[in-house]
Amino acid sequence: MAEPRRAPLWTAQEIVSSIGGRLAGMSFDVAGVSIDTRTLEPGDLFVALKGERDGHAFVRDAFKAGAAGVLASQPVDGPHIEVPDTFVGLQRMGIVGRERCGARRGAVTGSVGKTSVTQAVKAGLALAGPAHGSVKSYNNDIGVPLTLARMPRETARAVFEIGMNHAGEIEPLSKLVKPDAVAITTVGAVHTEAFADGEAGVARAKAEIFAGLKPGGAAVLNADDRWFDFLKGEAKAAGARVVSFGAGEGCDARLLGFQAGEGGAVVRAAIHGRPVEFPILQTGAHWGPNSLCVLLLLEALDVGLDLGVQALGAFEPLAGRGTERTVQGPAGAFVLIDESYNANPLSMRAALKSLGACRAEGRKIAVLTDMLELGADAARAHAELAAPIAEAGVDLVFCAGPLMRGLWDALPTGRKGAYADTAAKLAPDVTSAVRAGDAVMVKGSNGSKAGLIAQALGKLGDTALAEARGNA
Repeated sequence: MAEPRRAPLWTAQEIVSSIGGRLAGMSFDVAGVSIDTRTLEPGDLFVALKGERDGHAFVRDAFKAGAAGVLASQPVDGPHIEVPDTFVGLQRMGIVGRERCGARRGAVTGSVGKTSVTQAVKAGLALAGPAHGSVKSYNNDIGVPLTLARMPRETARAVFEIGMNHAGEIEPLSKLVKPDAVAITTVGAVHTEAFADGEAGVARAKAEIFAGLKPGGAAVLNADDRWFDFLKGEAKAAGARVVSFGAGEGCDARLLGFQAGEGGAVVRAAIHGRPVEFPILQTGAHWGPNSLCVLLLLEALDVGLDLGVQALGAFEPLAGRGTERTVQGPAGAFVLIDESYNANPLSMRAALKSLGACRAEGRKIAVLTDMLELGADAARAHAELAAPIAEAGVDLVFCAGPLMRGLWDALPTGRKGAYADTAAKLAPDVTSAVRAGDAVMVKGSNGSKAGLIAQALGKLGDTALAEARGNA
């Protein structure tokens, strides 16, 4: 059976009237907007951006994949709209996409947890009506206007993730979104190589999210964060209404308890003084405050507490961000905790704490690869992980990468598993060491290829299954 045709999102005439340019070839309607032929869906507009690779070289592939038309800055074969600059064209489409839709909009940033919080908020918005939001980590100068350009007219509420790796990056994106409410999950030593004053510079950069916030809009802030007072002051200076989450008595959403169990946890809290207890499918302790951040941002976007709790109860961990599964390996079943998508000192400590709290019949094993973009603090930040590892009661540690050498040297002999200079070289040592009953957490920056180790551990289950079938 043929796939149902998606509703038109833009007509060629609307695009031309919105951003200018010249229509060449037959007119067309598009149901979506894409910048990547690998994920393009039939009926999409393909935007040929010029970057490390020129998108115009993939126009033929776009049409083969079913593109209805192309936004290009030079003549191409097939129906297209030609503009001087496709990046500027995408930004203008984003602005028109925002203005033609009356959706209430939220924006999320933070050093840790912004993608997961954004996606959990998006799930809550979807329970309340037509919703829209960022996919994956589309949080930069391309991802944000792309998400706006994809927003259907009938959207009632939307949420946008906004990221940065240098100063001045968040402000224009916030002004592009013009959110009704914003949230900062936390501030930590992330991307510090771009800031001479380290974490203080990161805090200032995160505060740029208030630049586009509508007057009187809500700023959801982490009261447990060391930068809370600074962020609160910046938010109020921008005309924001501050609401807070954390463990303290003065918080609008106060965390009272977090009990992790097999496959999830139970959160106890007080929301504006109202006691509430609810289950979630996450086991990491950081999901206590994250959950409260989600509920407050949903509230600011006119989504009630009951729907927010319902959404959190069904929200599954994102790939590489704390997903847990039991792997039936050749030596027996073990638990794989995949935190391989990204890492920084703050998230690393949170993940180690969660590993320490998990109930494992066997050993608690941490497999760690380099944390990137930490600048001059990198060596110290890696070596200092020895303390939270000890506090968490981790039994065995495997390290990969030149920066993780500092941690390896700081570990006591009895806690050392193996070291290698790359994740690929370390993977065989890890897979051969795992035993039945172990809990194995893999974490590192995406660029240091921690995912390769998580994949290798996951394949142990495939190997065991194949061997079992061969012996049947």
